[in-house]
Amino acid sequence: MPCPSRSDELVFFVNGRKVIERNADPEVTLLSFLRKNWILCLTGTKYACGRGGCGACTVMVSKRDPTSQEIRHFSVTACLVPICSLYGAAVTTVEGVGSIKTRLHPVQERIAKSHGTQCGFCTPGMVMSMYTLLRNHPQPSEEQLLEALAGNLCRCTGYRPILASGKTFCLESNGCQQKGTGKCCLDLEENDSSSLCRKRDICTELFVKEEFQPLDPTQELIFPPELLRMAEDPEKRTLTFHGERVTWISPGTFKDLLELKAKHPEAPLILGNTSLRPAMRSKGHFHPILLSPARISELNVVSKTNDGLTIGAGCSLAHVKDILAERVSELPEEKTQTYRALLKHLKSLAGQQIRNMASLGGHIISRHSYSDLNPILAVGNATLNLTSEEGTRRIPLSEHFLAGLASADLKPEEILESVYIPHSQKWEFVSAFRQAQCQQNALPNVNAGMRVLFKEGTDIIEDLSITYGGVGAATVSAHKSCQQLLGRQWDELMLDEACRRLLDEVSLPGWAPGGRVEFKRTLVVSFFFKFYLQVLQELKKLIRPFPVPNSRHYPEISDRFLSALEDFQGTVPQGVQRYQSVDSHQPLQDPVGRPVMHLSGLKHATGEAEFCDDIPMVDKELHMALVTSTRAYAKIISIDLSKALEIPGVVDVITAKDIPGTNGTEDDKLLAVDEVLCVGQIICAVVAETDVQAKRAIEKIKITYEELEPIIFTIEDAIKHNSFLCPEKKLEQGNIEEAFETVDQIVEGEVHVGGQEHFYMETQRVLVIPKTEDKELDIYVSTQDPAHVQKTVSSTLNIPINRITCHVKRVGGGFGGKIGRPAVFGAIAAVGALKTGHPIRLVLDREDDMLITGGRHPLFGKYKVGFMNNGRIKALDIECFINGGCTLDDSELVTEFLILKLENAYKIRNLRFRGRACLTNLPSNTAFRGFGFPQGTLVTESCITAVAAKCGLPPEKIREKNMYQTVDKTIYKQAFNPESLIRCWNECLDTSSFHNRRMQVEEFNKKNYWKKRGIAVIPMKFSVGFAATSYHQAAALVHIYTDGSVLVTHGGNELGQGIHTKMLQVASRELKIPMSYLHICETSTATVPNTIATAASIGADTNGRAVQNACQILLKRLEPIIKKNPEGTWEEWIEAAFEQRISLSATGYFRGYKAFMDWEKGEGDPFPYYVYGAACSEVEIDCLTGAHKKIRTDIVMDACCSLNPAIDIGQIEGAFIQGMGLYTTEELKYSPEGVLYSRGPDEYKIPTISDVPEEFNVSLLPSSQTPLTIYSSKGLGESGMFLGSSVFFAITDAVAAARKERDIAEDFTVKSPATPEWVRMACADRFTEMIPRDDPKTFKPWSITVA
Repeated sequence: MPCPSRSDELVFFVNGRKVIERNADPEVTLLSFLRKNWILCLTGTKYACGRGGCGACTVMVSKRDPTSQEIRHFSVTACLVPICSLYGAAVTTVEGVGSIKTRLHPVQERIAKSHGTQCGFCTPGMVMSMYTLLRNHPQPSEEQLLEALAGNLCRCTGYRPILASGKTFCLESNGCQQKGTGKCCLDLEENDSSSLCRKRDICTELFVKEEFQPLDPTQELIFPPELLRMAEDPEKRTLTFHGERVTWISPGTFKDLLELKAKHPEAPLILGNTSLRPAMRSKGHFHPILLSPARISELNVVSKTNDGLTIGAGCSLAHVKDILAERVSELPEEKTQTYRALLKHLKSLAGQQIRNMASLGGHIISRHSYSDLNPILAVGNATLNLTSEEGTRRIPLSEHFLAGLASADLKPEEILESVYIPHSQKWEFVSAFRQAQCQQNALPNVNAGMRVLFKEGTDIIEDLSITYGGVGAATVSAHKSCQQLLGRQWDELMLDEACRRLLDEVSLPGWAPGGRVEFKRTLVVSFFFKFYLQVLQELKKLIRPFPVPNSRHYPEISDRFLSALEDFQGTVPQGVQRYQSVDSHQPLQDPVGRPVMHLSGLKHATGEAEFCDDIPMVDKELHMALVTSTRAYAKIISIDLSKALEIPGVVDVITAKDIPGTNGTEDDKLLAVDEVLCVGQIICAVVAETDVQAKRAIEKIKITYEELEPIIFTIEDAIKHNSFLCPEKKLEQGNIEEAFETVDQIVEGEVHVGGQEHFYMETQRVLVIPKTEDKELDIYVSTQDPAHVQKTVSSTLNIPINRITCHVKRVGGGFGGKIGRPAVFGAIAAVGALKTGHPIRLVLDREDDMLITGGRHPLFGKYKVGFMNNGRIKALDIECFINGGCTLDDSELVTEFLILKLENAYKIRNLRFRGRACLTNLPSNTAFRGFGFPQGTLVTESCITAVAAKCGLPPEKIREKNMYQTVDKTIYKQAFNPESLIRCWNECLDTSSFHNRRMQVEEFNKKNYWKKRGIAVIPMKFSVGFAATSYHQAAALVHIYTDGSVLVTHGGNELGQGIHTKMLQVASRELKIPMSYLHICETSTATVPNTIATAASIGADTNGRAVQNACQILLKRLEPIIKKNPEGTWEEWIEAAFEQRISLSATGYFRGYKAFMDWEKGEGDPFPYYVYGAACSEVEIDCLTGAHKKIRTDIVMDACCSLNPAIDIGQIEGAFIQGMGLYTTEELKYSPEGVLYSRGPDEYKIPTISDVPEEFNVSLLPSSQTPLTIYSSKGLGESGMFLGSSVFFAITDAVAAARKERDIAEDFTVKSPATPEWVRMACADRFTEMIPRDDPKTFKPWSITVA
């Protein structure tokens, strides 16, 4: 809101430095301020999602508590914090914690040395969450550590090493040794039969705890004395900050606040900004005036009475949690029913950062339909204390208030001062329930608060209250049902009637927003059944000490039902990592085979590792924002840019007409011309002085469309319309038709595998800097393939490749998503740079990145398998269709790799594999870690499971019976030796104690009806590399300088997989010098040209051979000098070489592994070698909610001779957890119009720290060799991905056990991911049977399935 008045000065501290902001803009967040303020330039705090959902921007805010007078430290997400809210606060960022230039903090040192960083983009946020925890609790418990990190996402590591670093600070860091025996269950038993455990050269430590510096709390930054003085004598006057569009008013007294609210009744009160900011971003909500009650102490008052608790509306949810926990510890259990229900939900509501920011009042007033607290407060008879200039009044937090009815709501001039929550009483029971996509930091699908009061000494219902969230536009009360059940006895008859009435009253239409309608209906009654059982148990406890004459006997609960009452608790994972130690004769200086820390690990932890968008602003730099299609398939009639160009700061709009060279390809345009093929296709780009101006301008561009037909989104529709991107790919061996004639049984089935978003923590970003001469360009880009960016920019601008230099310092995660796409963004930004003559910075928001870039191909597979009654498979016919999206991209290659890899570990004599890539009107899908293998092989393994069910045998027996046993040839006639495959399988069975645990699982399932366990072991044969020799070449350039230091450059890109670390290990061994002499600066097309994408798990292999070659050339040149002076130092030899005019620079080259595939003949040697592995996972599912917990995972992987076991184990763990996400929680939702709904961490759930298996063991197979690769190592970047399917098959094993017990057909359509929705509905029971079902033809669904 433009305002002539002057703003007040905003005073706060950052890292001990005073900040006085005289023109504070309320729309500027702390994240933006830290990164873009030209004095601060604190880029360690990362931008990854902008919605507070990933934790990458975590910082610590410290304030003096006005009540206790203590300094309080909070972790917060800087992307949600308006700078205007920081008056009088001290902010600490990762740079303020420690630096490699001065002194490292123990948190930073330990996360790096524990190998808790890979790409490093999430690391500063992890560090800040742990640092804040330690400032509040110098010796935290493991539970506190888990809670502190639950709001931080990591896509690389699999979390285990991050937790390992945090556990070194914890009181009980020895895990189960605290249970009194002094021994750990994970210690190796002397009689352990597996060879992994018998060998004495097996290591289980990846870092040495004793080397860590101790934590000294006295050395931390003090709270600024000036802020203490300000807090002691608080500013009472109203502070006002005028921005360009918004005015922030912060009153100093309660009276002033009430006056302002009367004057500006439409202005919202803002405290945590956790609801307002996301709404402003996603829904375009805009408020010209914001009132901040942050300095009003009356809103933070907590008062305890004999009958209840009053909590100030300004208290944060974290503070509310502490208040309730304290009250629960002080009062008798019968009085704290409501408080304990609230506490249960507060533990899983969002992450720690959001709980620190969000206020109780804000949570209640927002009235989100998914609110976790409002249903409990409503049934707990909470009342709201409202205040205005007119006086005070109280209203109940009732269904009418939650529905927003004017008669039961706040008046515009009123504010919520506090919330009164009464104690519960004897014979009253309150419970809370929620089910979300994953346990932690996820919005609920459905939640509920339930309360019942009985007539004293009886089971007669005197009062009943049930409220649900997630089943309507607001929190819904089942008031009518409850009224009709009053006076009833708490028994089975009441249960049946209650379920029927609840389903009638809490009705949900088939088209309801959020989808999952039948699942939600089922949860409505499943939750009530859980409540019924809980109350029954509590009644029994109450009645025993006080027998009432003539009281009836309560219904008995079968022991098999009791497990329904237990919720899954989060526990800190334990585990062992095993690897073979280096040969005792290996020189100590030789780092190969040792767990060397990631080269950038310490810089990741201090925020000093520079990523693409951390490069300081360049002179005259402009910002770019992309305009994308809102239609799936349409003709562009007109584009009106006039309103956008009128916005101050907008310089230009780049369209296809501005491209001087080629606009992509005929079928895949960089910028759309005439028509669009999907929602999210790029049409044009706005260039402006700031990113804010550019984003405002894209809202003003008006595009007129004319819809085209047919619009295809699903694989089913593509097959119907014969819409394909490329010819069918096919492999066949034996005589499949004949084999089907001779088998005992035939089974046919379908498998659906959903897509997957890369969710690299660093979104796509590029900085293009035009030079003043010869049309030269410097391009700084986050990519896996800088040469491809260089070539694309060259053809787009019509200038030679030699004028364009691409620089890649490091990439914040790629996973295949930064192979092709960065070239598109680089080329569009380059056109902008050429047209304007200015440097262009393009940084995609998370929503746009997910909308535009595509991901893993969804797959639909059909199989027909013929087998004998003993489980021997004689014939297998699989046909796969993948959803390629609107352009070819990598879909043909993915189809080929899918077909080549479908057989996995099995030798089946008669096979036919066919694959097609479907052309649909979705954003083009692209390369993703595993490249088709994780989807396709799920079909194969599902066949195995189906065969096992029909034969009445365990799946592992069928796997063993059909596995390759001797040297053999694959379906494409490539010879290989399965010895290591069989060893991995046997070691996995042994180390996991599989057969014992299989019996324990069966025993558990007999004793429990509503909880079931499942266990599965999966073998893997993963082919490494590209199926073409030219893609296996690599080059390196090594310079030795006269001081003896060495600069290594190679064609690989550092994505977090530690390639630079491995390259220096190779160079160190070859040159026989310590790693400290060696340095890698960046990957640049100017030093190593014509590079291949860092992908296909082959980067370290090929580039390592090139580095080795360059070092050997240099050493050969130095040989005469070393012979002449064998006792000399490295420095002396180099000096002598320079004096003798010996070149100290060498290019190394590796011509590549031979690889080819003849699709006409169906044979070839497409892959250099295979990686073998096996994984065993055990899970427990809740049949009533669909939730699951991962009890244990054991992985054995054939790494041969690992170059760096810490990095390789990290790759295996990270890939496994990412694969586990693909198969369990990561679900892409599209509207019937082809719009992607899941465009951020709120809607799209990658695994969190609480999803790691409770016991997680990884072993590298010892004594394994391969002569082909450098030092007999193997590339392990992708292979672990598929092993995540062991969790999927353990879940389906548990589901099958539930179905068998309920006499339901065991064969069911396999759908991945195995979400809570799928699991719950597959465990059919009387509750799934009683829900109403809609005819799909009678309504338009909220979302569609594209696989």
